[in-house]
This record gives sequence, C-alpha cells and structure tokens, in this order.
Amino acid sequence: MQLVLASGSPRRRELLQQIRADFVCLASDIPEQQGTHETASAYVKRLAYEKAIASAKQYGAACIVIGSDTLIDRDGEVMEKPRDQAHGIAMLRSLAERTHKVRTAVCIMYYDGNAPSLVQIEEVTTEVSMGAISESAALTYWQTGEPLDKAAGYAIQGGAARWVKRISGSYTAVVGLPLYETEQLLQAVEAKLG
Repeated sequence: MQLVLASGSPRRRELLQQIRADFVCLASDIPEQQGTHETASAYVKRLAYEKAIASAKQYGAACIVIGSDTLIDRDGEVMEKPRDQAHGIAMLRSLAERTHKVRTAVCIMYYDGNAPSLVQIEEVTTEVSMGAISESAALTYWQTGEPLDKAAGYAIQGGAARWVKRISGSYTAVVGLPLYETEQLLQAVEAKLG
C-alpha cells in the first residue's frame, strides 16, 4: 500500500524518513484561513484533514495518507506565517520572554481511490518558552530567510534555537510532524487494513 505524505515541507519529509523509508510527497494547495469562531485546536486539525484529502485525491488511487499542520498559539491567538519583514519581526519579538503553544495535528487516513475511511486525527500540543529577543537579533535572523515560511516566523531546529529556553512536549511536533503519534496512528490504520 503506497504511503503518501501530504506535504512539500523538507522538514516533514526528513522527519518521516526516520520512521518510514518508502513514501511519496504530494503537496496540497488548500486555503489556510481560520474560521471566525474556530478555535486554534479545531483549525489545526481541520487543516491536517484537508491536506490529507487533497493529496489523496491528487494521488488518485488507493493509499494511506499523512496530513499534518503546525501553528503557533500565543494566548489563544493563532500566529501563522509572516506576511512580510515587519510582521515576522513583530511576531518573533512578541514571543520573547514568554511561553507559547505549538499545536501540530496529524491526520492518517486510508483512501480507496474514491473516498477516505479509517480516519485518525490527533493533535499534539507542546509548550515552548523563549528568552529575550532583541530587535537587532530578530532582524538578523529574518535576513537569513529562514523565517519566511514558518509559523510565527521561527524554526526551532534552525537559528531560532538560540532563544528557546525550554520545551515541554514533543520536539518533532514543533518541527512539524510528531513521530511517536504518527507511528501509532499509522499502525492503527495498517492493522485495520490487515
């Protein structure tokens, strides 16, 4: 059974390679817009599901699909990818000297070529505490280009690691794919398929 990762993210691909060797990547282009009364938790789970469905349809044959999405939740406010330099620096500085939540949802489903079944969705929440981040340090980091496509404009596995005081939860979920939970969900779906 073909395994499909519904992502174009090199970080997710590298993470999945740690637990599964044989899979294909199919990025899905779905609108990422939080609903008016949608919680951060409901939003991240919906995006993981929609990415999985879109990639399964793109694949067009029977497969097991992994969809995942990560967002930053700062006191209930969803922080997505930066729109521009000013926005990116402002978001990063707003995380300084405080703790925020990184919410990552993973959706595993079997797609028979026409419809999904055996859908499993799990959200993993990790708390990240940051130290001080000066304006000049944030600007220097922005100029590396790394923050451009990252939630809240930072990558824990990259240059922003210098500001991370502690994490409580799953490191791989913060990077983009919670490996323990992903493997457990994959095994559950595979067991049902026999």
